This record gives sequence, C-alpha cells and structure tokens, in this order.
Amino acid sequence: MSDPTTVGAAELRERIARRELSSVEATRAYLDRIARRDGRLHAFLHVDEEGALARAAAIDAALARGEAPGPLAGVPVALKDIFVTRGIPTTCGSRILAGWVPPYDGTAATRLRAAGAVLLGKLNMDEFAMGSSNENSAFGPTRNPWDLQRVPGGSSGGSAAAVAASLCALALGTDTGGSIRQPASLCGVVGIKPTYGRVSRYGVIAFASSLDQVGPLGRGVADCALALEVIAGHDPRDATSLPAPVPRYRDAAGRGVRGLRVGVPTEYFGAGLDPEVAAAVTAAIESLRAAGAAVVSVSLPHTEYAIAAYYLICTAEASSNLARYDGVRYGLRVERPTLQGTYRATRAAGFGPEVKRRIMLGTYALRAGYYDEYYRKAQCVRTLVREDFRRAFERCDLLATPTSPLPAFRLGEKVADPLAMYLCDAYTTSCNLAGLPGMSLPCGFTAAGLPVGLQLLGRPLEEETIFRAAFAYEAAAPGSARRPPDPDALTGAAGAAGTAGAAPAATAAEPT
Repeated sequence: MSDPTTVGAAELRERIARRELSSVEATRAYLDRIARRDGRLHAFLHVDEEGALARAAAIDAALARGEAPGPLAGVPVALKDIFVTRGIPTTCGSRILAGWVPPYDGTAATRLRAAGAVLLGKLNMDEFAMGSSNENSAFGPTRNPWDLQRVPGGSSGGSAAAVAASLCALALGTDTGGSIRQPASLCGVVGIKPTYGRVSRYGVIAFASSLDQVGPLGRGVADCALALEVIAGHDPRDATSLPAPVPRYRDAAGRGVRGLRVGVPTEYFGAGLDPEVAAAVTAAIESLRAAGAAVVSVSLPHTEYAIAAYYLICTAEASSNLARYDGVRYGLRVERPTLQGTYRATRAAGFGPEVKRRIMLGTYALRAGYYDEYYRKAQCVRTLVREDFRRAFERCDLLATPTSPLPAFRLGEKVADPLAMYLCDAYTTSCNLAGLPGMSLPCGFTAAGLPVGLQLLGRPLEEETIFRAAFAYEAAAPGSARRPPDPDALTGAAGAAGTAGAAPAATAAEPT
C-alpha cells in the first residue's frame, strides 16, 4: 500500500498480519509524518523513534516465523503522557515531573505491548489532565488539525489531534469529566470512555480517582472497539477494577439499531448550545430513527447541578492525590534551607496556574467546617445524577446528546475565564459522576468546517450497545468523518511555534 497512515488501526493490523506490508514500513511512515507535521500541531511531547522501530522489527520477525499475531500486531499507537511507561519520559504535562522516566509500565501500556502494538511516544495534555483545551500544558498547547488557531479540546487534546492528523493509528487518553469525548468531538474522531472500572487505572497518574477512566481514540468505531477489547478486563492491582467479562465489541458491527430505544434528554438541548451543533446532532439522531431505532424524550433533571458537583469532587480528590509531589521522591526539586521551604518552592515552580487553582479549591472544600457544606453535598448531588440516569434507562437503551455545546474555540479565547472553560464540559461530566460508558463520534461539520460530535451514553457495562449504535450510524453517515487537511495547507501564524516549550528529552519534530 502506498501510505499506511491513510487507514485505521483495525485495517492496518489486518494488512500487516497478511504480510501486505511490514510493521517497520508502517512505523517509519508514521515517524516520517510526525517529523513533517507535528512541528505545527505539537501533539507529541516525546517520540521514541529508536524503540518504536526496534519493536516493529521484532513484530515482523515474529510474523515471519509464523507466530500468531496479536490483536494490534505492528500497529503504531501513542499514549497520553499520563500513562506510566517503562524507559520513556512521563511528565503528565507538568514541569513538576519533567525528566522523570518510570521504571515500570502501567496496565494499559502492558496490555498494548502484549497485543503487539508499537508505541511511538507520548502525547501532549493539559497539566495533570486539568483542562478542556490543552492550553494548560506546561510545554505549550496542541493545535487543532482542522484550524491551527483553535484548540483541540482537553485534556486528551494531544491524543485527539494526533489521531485526527494521522500521526498515529490509535491513541489512549483518560476521561475524568469528558477528557476523551470532548477532544474527540472537537477534532472529528471517535473516542470512548468505558464504564468506571472496566479498564485498569494502575499506572495512570491520578487526578480524581473516583472519576478517572482510560479509553481509546481512533479514526473509526472499529478501531476503538479493537483497542477496548485489548485494554479492558479485571486487574487485581487496581482495587476499583471490575471482574466482568469483556465482550468482543467488534461483533456489534452490522447488528443495526432496529429495536433499540434511543433517549434524547431535553436538558441537553437548551441555552448555551451552538445552533450548528444542535442541528448536526439532531440530524444524527434522526438518522438513527431512520435506521430503525425508536427515539423517545427523557429528562435528567439534575443535569444543571452536575458541573458544580463535579468541580467540587474532582478538586477535592486532586488536592489529596497531588500532595505526593513534594520534590523529595521524584521529579522537580527546588532546594531551600528548610524542608517546608523546599516543599513550597517545588510546588510553586512545578505546578501551573490551573493545577494550583484546583488544589486550593479542593483543599478549601475539604476543610473542617466546610466539608459538609461542599464536598458532602456534592456527593449527594452525584447520587441524584446517578438516579436520573437509572430512571431514564428504564425508558430507553441508550442516550443521544451533543458531546460539546460548542465546536472548537480559538486559542486564548477562554483562558482568562475559568468558569467559561468549565462550562465546556456541561454535557460530559454527568457521565463520569454516574460511572457510565460514553462515546463521541463525528456527526457533521459547521459552516466553518469544524467537526461536531454525537455523544452516546449507555448503562453500566453496556459498551456493546453503544458500539452497536455507533457502527450503525457510521455506516449510515460515512461522510460525517473525514480527514483534516495537512497543517501546511492551513493558514495562520502557528508555524513552528507549536514546538515552543517542548518537554525535556522530547524528539523535536520539524515543520515541513
């Protein structure tokens, strides 16, 4: 094949398994594309060229010996820089972890390697996964492949941009309040947040432990189905991991939606929703109806309180989780004459403004005298949100909503207004509060050519139903997903500025 970067992960794996091309050829094609294109996008923080080519050669040798290929044998993938990876720098988008090279792999990375995947490197992200635009990265923002002056979404913005721009065949991200689905929507790719506990969090740097979840981003539904099959499943090293069997999600293809009941929550189509987004999502829902699904109206009355509850819970958990970054055990250390002084100086220099903001908010909410008023009350609202979904699913099999109220906005547009930025998660945080599976898939474009995402939400552990509807919609509306132009074809002053502030030890990708 002429260009391995033009096909998705599932198809590429089949071609490598049939020996139509080698994994080395595919890997080299992606590395060359990263070198040519990522200077403008800044999706990667670290490229492991030597390790990727060595791994690809080992996969080719195994196939030549007649060994059975793994589910992702030879497929080039990349990981959000929140995943611990043995021998590869892991920064979590923060200067407080600059230069840290983990001595072990987390479960997600271990399962990808066992499946034969080739790890290209680590992807840019909002610092400690705190953000909705990727502008909070300590190493400079990632840019949206559809418009270099716009954000890719966050916090898995590097993952979504890299997949959209064909810099990797598949990527992993994490989703605490929409951090897979929102950037997938803004970059025009498919991304799924599984049920809480479906994928192990062992080796994932914690932001908010009761909300974080791992999931894949791909160019098509089949890519995400294949990846989720690989990374899902019980892990005794994660106390929240569920001992539930993992279906073969790819088998949902072709089953159609006839007989499924699709709920449309009225609260997700009110004030603040961009008209072009509303039109595209409504058309997508009508496409599901035309394919045989029954569409019913449902209500999630506590949706309006979800953002407030989410930002109390996640900041409280972040305050606890981030206490470990003290400059003593690993990462940045700013020496001062006293231990307390070293703590203060290290954290002041290592954390960015948004991380500091959330630590302070969370610490305040957990203080004696405020705990019941804020954190405990937020957990009560979380229960009400979960009950809303339970009642809605008595009337339907899955829910269809917009993923984001807005298409990709301009870089810098919301940085000075944290509340406006937080409201970008208005349609995604409830899913995390309830621990539900959710997917975003492309469903059209605005007049300016910016992608729009359709969000599908399911009952706990019913990812298969989501995949069934997603496959059906993808088949019915193949034009809803298309490839963005190469960065050189876009106008704007991004230039090579995308590489500014690149992480230490990163392999620089030069602009064309």
